[in-house]
Amino acid sequence: MSDTFFSGAPHWRWLIILYFFVGGLAGGACFLAALLDWFGRPEDRPVVRTGYYVAAWGALISGLLLTIDLGRPLRFWHMLFQSANLPALMFKGWSPISFGAWAILLFGLFSVLSALGAMAEEGRLQTPAFHLLHRGALAKLVVAVAGLLGFFVAGYTGILLSVTNRPIWADSPWLGALFVASGASTGAAALMLLAPGRGATPRSLEWLSSFDSNALVVELLVLVVFLVSLGSVNRVWVSVWGLLLLVGVVGFGILVPLGLHLKPARFGSLATRPVVNAAKLVLLGGFLLRLATILASEGIDRYRVAVGM
Repeated sequence: MSDTFFSGAPHWRWLIILYFFVGGLAGGACFLAALLDWFGRPEDRPVVRTGYYVAAWGALISGLLLTIDLGRPLRFWHMLFQSANLPALMFKGWSPISFGAWAILLFGLFSVLSALGAMAEEGRLQTPAFHLLHRGALAKLVVAVAGLLGFFVAGYTGILLSVTNRPIWADSPWLGALFVASGASTGAAALMLLAPGRGATPRSLEWLSSFDSNALVVELLVLVVFLVSLGSVNRVWVSVWGLLLLVGVVGFGILVPLGLHLKPARFGSLATRPVVNAAKLVLLGGFLLRLATILASEGIDRYRVAVGM
């Protein structure tokens, strides 16, 4: 039984939930793009470029959401620099918040550089310097760093929650892994929806569908382990949030998309509709996962009777 039910909640709401969702999606898309950039085929380039665009926009939007939620935008600046001792950096390696702030900033930087390289590859940027960002050793290094940072950012929010003293979040070490799996599945789903319009080939889309299926299986397994590890705290799910987790996340966000992915589909024809619908449901499930996880802990006081407190 958690001993943290009487600690104060941070009162996170929609901006932070959206930040967690968009950041995880962007990180997952960037990791997949970097993976295909390094080990894929030339025909995968439309998916790669789409992934970098999704990552760059996602990093910018999630950073904006986080900054707005702080109430005073300069607070984010204070997380990066010592205001009384400029230009000295503000970095505390033992602090998950400080570590995460720098990771988000660097992820935004490298994802934007990767997106600029993608634009140069498409001929939208003619400056010779930008061409170094889509070919050669420098380009490979930039996208590798962006992909690794994306992988970290996808799971960082779960790790951040787990080191708090709040119930559910602090009662399991599996929240970071769960958010990584969810970020991978939502990132793949976003690419399945956007890449066809940018010239993705049937083979690339089939690979994304297969990857998303595997990511969903991993997500389901990690979710089960996460719930089992909560022990008696699981009684808190006897609520609307538990119903949302079971029906919205497990049902519509994982099991139904898995069934749709398993249907034979000829990519490039109208038979792709099941996969498109699967991608939309995966995105919905990823959002609902963060919604249920955050608000169930935020409203824990309402369920003290249910959990025997």
